[in-house]
Amino acid sequence: MHRSSWKQLLDTRYFKVMTLTTVAISCLAIGLVVSSGLNWARPAAAQNQITPPQGAIAAPASRPDSFSGLAEKLSPSVVNIKVVKVEKAGFNRPEMEIPDGPMGDLFKRFFQEMPQAPESRRTQGAGSGVVIGKEGYILTNNHVVEGAKEVTVTFANQKEYKARVVGRDPKTDLAVLKVKSKESFPAVAMGDSDQLKVGDWVVAIGNPFGLNNTVTSGIVSAKGRVIGAGPYDDFIQTDASINPGNSGGPLINMQGELVGINTAILPNGQGIGFAIPVNTAKPLVPQLISTGAVTRSYLGVNIQSITPELAKALNLRDRQGALVADVVAGGPADQGGIKRGDVIIAYNGKVVEDSHHLPALVAATPVGQEATVTILRNGQEQKLSMKVEELPGDQTVSEKPVHPTAGKWGLQLRDLNPQMAQRFHLKEGKGAVVAGLEPGSRAAAAGLQPGDLILEVNRQPVGSVKEVLEKIDRSKDKDHLLLLVQRDNGKLFVPLEQQG
Repeated sequence: MHRSSWKQLLDTRYFKVMTLTTVAISCLAIGLVVSSGLNWARPAAAQNQITPPQGAIAAPASRPDSFSGLAEKLSPSVVNIKVVKVEKAGFNRPEMEIPDGPMGDLFKRFFQEMPQAPESRRTQGAGSGVVIGKEGYILTNNHVVEGAKEVTVTFANQKEYKARVVGRDPKTDLAVLKVKSKESFPAVAMGDSDQLKVGDWVVAIGNPFGLNNTVTSGIVSAKGRVIGAGPYDDFIQTDASINPGNSGGPLINMQGELVGINTAILPNGQGIGFAIPVNTAKPLVPQLISTGAVTRSYLGVNIQSITPELAKALNLRDRQGALVADVVAGGPADQGGIKRGDVIIAYNGKVVEDSHHLPALVAATPVGQEATVTILRNGQEQKLSMKVEELPGDQTVSEKPVHPTAGKWGLQLRDLNPQMAQRFHLKEGKGAVVAGLEPGSRAAAAGLQPGDLILEVNRQPVGSVKEVLEKIDRSKDKDHLLLLVQRDNGKLFVPLEQQG
């Protein structure tokens, strides 16, 4: 073949090979790009479609972006309360024995020449309140207005009004004021504090240190707190900042409803405040408005908490309920069949968790209404019916706290005689008086005190030291002792236990 023909043929084949190669490489590149793009997209899509495993807890809701809406809506319903009180003043002369002789004359002359202060003086106090009725009814704390001679409330728009205290209830530390005016006031809606859950967001509005309409936020830290403020303790604990001057101000939920009345703080604590649940106030407000006071029911029992030692001594399965240490003669409980040593575990179908829970349940029952009380007696559950009566005077269903611990007997007993009765302010009668306690003994560690009158030993009545010693000696369980003692005007069980 001619040389030029060979060259032409090679050039043609070379061109075709190069063309095919170029096409193949291009296709391969396109394929790699497409496949790579698909592979990159799949993981992203998979991540977006990941579902939490079954039973997993969902992430909590984030903090609200702003509380401005609640503050704007509710601040007009919050008032600053200024109180003027008139208190007795004067020097408290020390109570001391004046010696005879020249030194005694000097002391007498000093006190006689002491300048006298005015009989009374005006003092001022401050707090917060919240409007609960468009007619001008304001809810606040009793301790804010107790003893007030003048009360002035200032609204967010700086309008001031003279207010009248229409009702107070020291036992729950609640009070209602009334502002007289022809205009209508912005009232807050009452919520349901029972629906609050630990961790829910809440807002407090008040006038701490005189700083009007201060808004703070936090969460519900706990519910049902007992802080020793009274027989009906049942506080909401919150970390929303509460300071002096916040007392009586509202605690608000995220729906803008009143769920509590801010009332107390721990002096040395931070982020620990307490509010009265609004459900405690709801049934009391109408009574405070109509009569100025609260009428409560009572059972006529003296109750105490069940400690681990008491539960063991009484052969109880657990510590739920309120232990009846005494029954008022002729009272509703006495007529209904409740006896000393019974454990009240339910009231009108509601579980009684402990001794702090029962008084509020009873107090909320209308006077004269039939109540069903569920008790444990000798391990057997019983239901008793009784008609509750009006709580007489300042008497209250109270708890006598006991914190017994193990130790030795260490009892020094004396028969009750006129001299012992006078010494320990007891009524004359029969019984064995605790005259002394050996340091470090079981009796001392169990909480027994000089002056306690022993009425029972292991659920059997005693009337003398001899009978106490006989009952102790005859006890089948030599390592445990259950005493019923009278202290002041109440009775309580005290268990003693010998530790090996």
